[in-house]
Amino acid sequence: MPETASLSAIQDSPFARKLAAFVKLSDLDLTAMSDLYRRRRRFAVGVDMIHQGQTNQSAYVVASGWACSYKILPGGSRQIVDIQIPGDFLGLRSVLFRTADHNVEPITLVQASEVKQRDLLNTFSQTPRLATAVLWAASRDEAMVVEHLVDIGRRSATERMAHFLLELGARLRLVGLGTRAGYLCPMSQYLLADALGLSAVHVNRVLRELREEGMLTFQKGRVVFDDYDALVEMAGFDRTYLDQDRPLLL
Repeated sequence: MPETASLSAIQDSPFARKLAAFVKLSDLDLTAMSDLYRRRRRFAVGVDMIHQGQTNQSAYVVASGWACSYKILPGGSRQIVDIQIPGDFLGLRSVLFRTADHNVEPITLVQASEVKQRDLLNTFSQTPRLATAVLWAASRDEAMVVEHLVDIGRRSATERMAHFLLELGARLRLVGLGTRAGYLCPMSQYLLADALGLSAVHVNRVLRELREEGMLTFQKGRVVFDDYDALVEMAGFDRTYLDQDRPLLL
């Protein structure tokens, strides 16, 4: 987003929409947020934005596109630990830690604003409310990682898939990119496999079962919730952990 963008345009950005679920953003907050948008960059599919082991790494605010955070194991296999969508602040640990502890790869073309450590700390010192909202977003991300651990450790493959896709839907609705009916999703079955600890063959079978049971259809890059309530019940999906359905804190 250009530096000259109006406050109304900034307020309508995915990042501001997300933080607005926690606090009512003032003009001062939005002006400070515009400073975080100054360095807009584009990242091609498959070219890592953040590299594990890299030092002095920047963070990014995603304006458009999808990315995934992942770790490569010594044997060469990959575990996706999170999916980033528009409005997400990715690489926050990488900019605060001395060394990045994971990789981030675009799934689609990504446009994101690069945030240096000094800019982040300066912005937080000027606008404590904005800093608090970003802390909320980071805590929410941590809560999602906990659910992903439960997915892989205790939920069945079908429950795991349903819970993951319901969570993505809730996250996209928060930033205006999804509805209760469904959303566009660029993830391949191979990416779903790496995210859910399944094989691609197993992913295909689970998606077919969900479709045949009339609960969910994932075809041609679109997730459709054919029976949202039944899917929620089957997956045990309680969106309380996303903390986005309550009055503003500040």
